[in-house]
Amino acid sequence: MGEQSSKPYKPGQPLKVALLGCGTVGTEVVRLLVESHGDLAARIGAPLELAGIAIRRPGRHRDVPVDPDLFTTDAAGLVRRPDVDLVVEVIGGIEPARSLLLAAMDNGASVVTANKALLAADGATLFAAADRNGVDLYYEAAVGGAIPLIRPLRESLAGDRIRRVLGIVNGTTNYILDRMDTSGVSFEEALEEAQALGYAEPDPTADVEGFDAAAKAAILAGLAFHTRVTASDVHREGITQVSATDVASAKAMGCVVKLLAIAELTPDGKRVGVRVHPAMIPRTHPLASVREAYNAVFVESAAAGQLMFYGAGAGGAPTASAVLGDLVTVARNRVRGHRGSGESTYASVEVHPMGDTLTRYHISLDVVDRAGVLASVADVFARHEVSIQTVRQEGRGADAQLVVVTHQATDRALTATVEDLERLEVVRDVSSVMRVEGWGDD
Repeated sequence: MGEQSSKPYKPGQPLKVALLGCGTVGTEVVRLLVESHGDLAARIGAPLELAGIAIRRPGRHRDVPVDPDLFTTDAAGLVRRPDVDLVVEVIGGIEPARSLLLAAMDNGASVVTANKALLAADGATLFAAADRNGVDLYYEAAVGGAIPLIRPLRESLAGDRIRRVLGIVNGTTNYILDRMDTSGVSFEEALEEAQALGYAEPDPTADVEGFDAAAKAAILAGLAFHTRVTASDVHREGITQVSATDVASAKAMGCVVKLLAIAELTPDGKRVGVRVHPAMIPRTHPLASVREAYNAVFVESAAAGQLMFYGAGAGGAPTASAVLGDLVTVARNRVRGHRGSGESTYASVEVHPMGDTLTRYHISLDVVDRAGVLASVADVFARHEVSIQTVRQEGRGADAQLVVVTHQATDRALTATVEDLERLEVVRDVSSVMRVEGWGDD
């Protein structure tokens, strides 16, 4: 483990916990703290005691099984209290979360957070504050809900060389795409179902446009490759343009459409690519079987080989489970007088642009049905040095369509190929373009 904690524990005293936020996750955190009080004390070596619960609006948390006097709207005052040892943050967003956590660490408190947006935007500032103040910063709940993922990457695989992380890290989009695949419904219909079931927010932008997954991809990339990656480094595409036709085309070639978060080293180990976008993957791939709102992350490393982490990726109880796991760890560290592992950025590899990424495309073209069409299309691919793996024609006459799947090429070359195809006289429309992952040369 690391150096000594800056705020020594006094034997026999309870550890005081400040909770920031008491929504779905925060309420579950309180419930678990109360129900498991004795077990947690035995595991830690000291009891945990709630010092206060910061909320925005009073009078809305009467179902939480604690003394109502613990609730306060003065979050800044709570994190600066001299008796607070540990701070749990589940309010989300950048501010005021960042200022509150910095104040907590400056006050000598260790921090547990589920805030992927803040970590992906400005994790460097938080980690620097943790180091400066000799406290812990843990964040297992920020990616994958209850799935133990952060700690294996940060600790269990610390002696290995990770080559690629490929995952489904957003339950809302996975539910929508799964429903489109299994029931043939449109994106709009599947989204309405997800909202009715509580999987999607009334404003689903963060999920369906890929912002949530991009933040998680940045965190995973930073851990896997020991370098600093922010959400702005991540190439991001959402699923709003995925059509029933795309899903049907994937099914015809034995694939399923998933929103993937991908972080991978280049073969020379000098650069890393981080991206989030929908892609077709073969139904034989382990991620293809991830259904409904579940998450799964596939890790490929030099020594351990292929590992997959699977489970509930969101929800109050699963996320609270991850929060409590971190809370137990940082509390143990405080009792024993030391810190856990911090940020590792020694590699400082360059994040390369999406255009340099090797990928492959599935392209559907509405074409005129006459001699020479295939030759004209193939010439465009050849000019950009993009090799065609398969091509098939569907329909005749006005319904003629060519479906092309490429071998790997740079995304820049594939994008230029599609742009030139759109200019061809024999191409009426480029009706679908989607990346393909998980095939032989990936």
